[in-house]
Amino acid sequence: MTIELSKEARQQAIASIERYFAAHMDEKIGNIAAGALLGFFLEGIAPSVYNRAVAEVQERLQARVMEVDIEVHEDEFGYWRKFERKPR
Repeated sequence: MTIELSKEARQQAIASIERYFAAHMDEKIGNIAAGALLGFFLEGIAPSVYNRAVAEVQERLQARVMEVDIEVHEDEFGYWRKFERKPR
């Protein structure tokens, strides 16, 4: 699965790559090369980040589902308990 960016996000990402190269590398990178590098990251590396994010969301959801029983639990057959004498 290739991760797709909106046209605006892609343009911002390419501009960011160009800015990074200008600030941290010995040479500049052009628009086309920055787009190609972005494509490589999106196809080659982004799925690993995406899969890890999905796994973390699954873990959090499972933890929340396990808490539902505690949060919404109701004692069963409680009608007669309200008539029992409470010790003083």
